[in-house]
Amino acid sequence: MAKAHLGELFAKKRVLRLPLVADRWAGLAISERTLRILVTSLIGLFLITLAVGITAYLVDARESIVIEHKRISALQADLVFSQLEPTLNQELKQAGMTRRLDENDLKRYLSEFATADGRVFALAAAGGDIVAVLPDLQVLKGRKLTELFPADLVLRSGNIGDPMTAVTMPGGDEVYVTFRDLDPYPAVLAVIQSRVAILSGWYSSTIRLVTLFVATVAVVSLIGAAFHWQSARAAEADTTLAIATERLDKALDRARCGLWDWDIARGHIFWSQSMFDILGIEARGEMLSYGTVADLMHPEDQQMDRFIEDLLQSARKVVDKEFRMRHADGHWVWLRVRAELASAPGEVGPHLIGIAIDITEQKLADKANQEAELRLRDAIENISEAFVLWDADNRLVMCNSKYQQFHNLPASVCLPGTPYEDVARAAKEPVVRQRLPVGNMDPAEGSTFEVQLEDGRWLQINERRTKDGGFVSVGTDISSLKQHEERLMDSERELMNTVRDLQKSRLTLELQSQRLAELAEKYAQEKNRAEDANRSKSEFLANMSHELRTPLNAIIGFSEVMERQMLGPIGTPRYMEYATDIHRSGQYLLDVISDILDMSKIEAGRMQLEIVPCDAVDIVEESLRIIGARAAEEQITIVRNLPERLPLNGDKRALKQVMINLLANAVKFTPAGGTITISASTIDRRVAIVIADTGIGIPRSAIEKLGRPFEQVENQLTKTKSGSGLGLAISKSLVELHQGELRIDSVEGQGTAVTVYLPVPQPDRPQAQKETTAAV
Repeated sequence: MAKAHLGELFAKKRVLRLPLVADRWAGLAISERTLRILVTSLIGLFLITLAVGITAYLVDARESIVIEHKRISALQADLVFSQLEPTLNQELKQAGMTRRLDENDLKRYLSEFATADGRVFALAAAGGDIVAVLPDLQVLKGRKLTELFPADLVLRSGNIGDPMTAVTMPGGDEVYVTFRDLDPYPAVLAVIQSRVAILSGWYSSTIRLVTLFVATVAVVSLIGAAFHWQSARAAEADTTLAIATERLDKALDRARCGLWDWDIARGHIFWSQSMFDILGIEARGEMLSYGTVADLMHPEDQQMDRFIEDLLQSARKVVDKEFRMRHADGHWVWLRVRAELASAPGEVGPHLIGIAIDITEQKLADKANQEAELRLRDAIENISEAFVLWDADNRLVMCNSKYQQFHNLPASVCLPGTPYEDVARAAKEPVVRQRLPVGNMDPAEGSTFEVQLEDGRWLQINERRTKDGGFVSVGTDISSLKQHEERLMDSERELMNTVRDLQKSRLTLELQSQRLAELAEKYAQEKNRAEDANRSKSEFLANMSHELRTPLNAIIGFSEVMERQMLGPIGTPRYMEYATDIHRSGQYLLDVISDILDMSKIEAGRMQLEIVPCDAVDIVEESLRIIGARAAEEQITIVRNLPERLPLNGDKRALKQVMINLLANAVKFTPAGGTITISASTIDRRVAIVIADTGIGIPRSAIEKLGRPFEQVENQLTKTKSGSGLGLAISKSLVELHQGELRIDSVEGQGTAVTVYLPVPQPDRPQAQKETTAAV
């Protein structure tokens, strides 16, 4: 049957997708979280925008109201002035004198709404006294304009069209005022309007808008809270589903199981994520086609379509089948599918729903057990002992051919499961000459004994009880061991004879040991004599070095006088060369004698160190000033990696001699163009000074010889270098006198690094502690 044939058995239907619900809900939960944030942001943005809009509107409205009222008040002032000024001037011309002004002069020309919105009209007579006020305000009547308003404002105002001016009155009230001069009539018209009266209507509008905004905030907040409450419940449901899904996935992963949902009608198969993990492949969408799954099956197991067809045609609904599928890395994975045909409400065709269990390890274990059993049987068959195993019911489990031959058993009774009685009746016991028990084992646990057969062979029979109540017997041919035992007995007798001979030899050895003791005593005397001779040699060299220095100093001095021609020209150039050679040879001989003297002092124990606090960096710098010129002549670069100071306790002259010797060796054995690096630091409570060069290096086998007096490493690169071979020995001895250590690391052809370790000075302890330590 073709792979697509099963898809035609049933109509299309919805497919169950259990584990993928978690992923879908996870995506939905992410969308809801985003939506909650978005809704909250929009609510906040809406409220902020509304608040900003209301604020901007109120600010703009306040300014507009103030401007509009100021304009209306100025127009009212112009209107009253245009009517009052001609009338008063006409009366002035007719009467020839001014009269007392009162409120009636204002009432005649004021409109019905002129005094609305806190607008006050005032007439001031000559001298600035206010004589009429509408509406009637006693606080203004009888007062001067200059008392209420700035004098400069009163004097410069008075023309038609003058705007309202903001003024703070003596009582602190903010008002807007404008003046109209009734010239030539000696009077001034003033229009005054309070800022509070102007903004009273604006305050009422502000209160209404703020109340509306607060109500809007409350309503929107309740809507947002309801939305968040609903979202929180949805998120809680999402979390519960996610936790349940995660637990299911973990359970499947731990059990090495995978969920299957095979839509037989459509030929689609759903796998859980754990199924993909078992096969080591990535998920390929929500559904897999039967063809994709069949391609992963072992060629011998690709008859699932026929099996499903038989299942559909039969009355069975439960499936329990084992098959193999290919892992992503190429090996085969054994799966055991346990599923059942099931139909969901509204579905046309059935689904095969169940789990697939990874039984690869079980299969491998079974195979390993079979192979182990075969190996065990083969091993038992090929051992040299007769082997037989009985179970708890005294039935034969296995035996080898050696056991069969030993008892002359027919093959018919050597089959597993044969009762012990049948084997015993068919067995032909060999003739036993003697029987020897071995050990004191409990008979209930087993026994060990040796038997000698008629033909002279010896057998050791080991019989043991197994844990399950069975019985195992192993018969080993120990004829060779018995023969070896006899030979050992003969050897023991020979050994006893040898022991007696050794006792005789012991007396001879005691005499020889006495002789050796006498020789050892003589050796000790000769050793002391040699040490005395060596000490005398060192003292002799020390004395002779002093004796040789005196003429050498004269030779060096006179040769230097001749070389520099201090007393006049010599005349012959060759004499100059001789003087230079004499000076160089004398200096070299003096250096050698100085090294010999120092080495002699050290060996003789006469080298006294003056331990004082000093700075390692200063000692290195002073040594570099001496060696620097020689390094420059050899075209060698010196690199310094030194701290500002590095305190220690030591003999400054001796440490300087160590540094000069090591730097001189580095310059001597470093070719032109090379580099010498000197660094200093504190490592493990010790001052470490490292002098590393890029010179010819030292063979590994020769490093141990360095540091011994008069020892030099000669090769084709160093044999042209002169020297006594005492520099490193003196340096090493001086460092050890400081309780330090000198270490040499070198690679032939690459360079050498010499490290000097010196102890760091310890801070002084309190006097009480010193006394306690001394007492202890």
